Amino acid sequence: MNKIQSGNYLASSSVKLSETDTYEDFGRSEKELKTELEEVRVKLGKFQDTLYAHGKYAVLICIQGMDTAGKDSLIREVFKDFNARGVVVHSFKVPTELELKHDYIWRHYIALPAKGKFGVFNRTHYENVLVTRVHPEYILSEDIPGIHRVEDINHEFWEKRFEQINNFERHIADNGTLVFKFFLHLSKEEQRQRLLRRLRLKEKHWKFSPGDLKERKLWDKYQKCYEEAIRKTSKPHAPWYVIPADSKRAARLIVASILLQELKKYKDIKEPELEDEVKANLDLYKAALESEKE
Repeated sequence: MNKIQSGNYLASSSVKLSETDTYEDFGRSEKELKTELEEVRVKLGKFQDTLYAHGKYAVLICIQGMDTAGKDSLIREVFKDFNARGVVVHSFKVPTELELKHDYIWRHYIALPAKGKFGVFNRTHYENVLVTRVHPEYILSEDIPGIHRVEDINHEFWEKRFEQINNFERHIADNGTLVFKFFLHLSKEEQRQRLLRRLRLKEKHWKFSPGDLKERKLWDKYQKCYEEAIRKTSKPHAPWYVIPADSKRAARLIVASILLQELKKYKDIKEPELEDEVKANLDLYKAALESEKE
């Protein structure tokens, strides 16, 4: 298999989703893709241990995609070999009453990973320029000064939100959080097949909601909003990667490979050395413990 290069998936300010592939399998079988993912995620798990011991960086992984894009299963499979104490997953739903009493980034800020840990956002602060842009009436529940009706939500409003999001990510990056953003790029036909599967298999019924079909009718609007959001917020300190998601196994492997490749560039992330005094007395410590044998 050709080595996965993160740059092949890096989004630019001129990305066109309609011209970007949604399928990739590298000519490998499902079993081969699974085996390679297992190898990569073991290495990621070891890196996470080192990051935890080093304690000076945090890693934030943002995952976005249309319904059925495979966000949940990707998170489950990519981070399976992580120590539970070193990774926290947050799935953001409709804002609560308390969250609406704060600015829209507040609930994401308080969920950021601590230094030494990975944080995974399943749906992210980008919902505030995606779902709310397709359904601008949702903005009204935020009680923003000067916004009294949908007509008040103009082009300048969204431009300011993009700027605020860029500033938020710049701020956390400057303070030691490594930011990675992944858009799981699904084709409309593959979504149709996955929705049908939820309806055909009884054990999958719980995943289906009639609202999925309503949102599907707005596919083109969502694609346009995703494209603009990615173009305006993919920065060197917080890049977007567009991941072909029609093959779930390939998508998982690509995401894991990009993370491993990019994180290994941080050569200063290493396990701390023992203090000289401790190192000099290691034999004494070992002897003391060995002497306890009955």
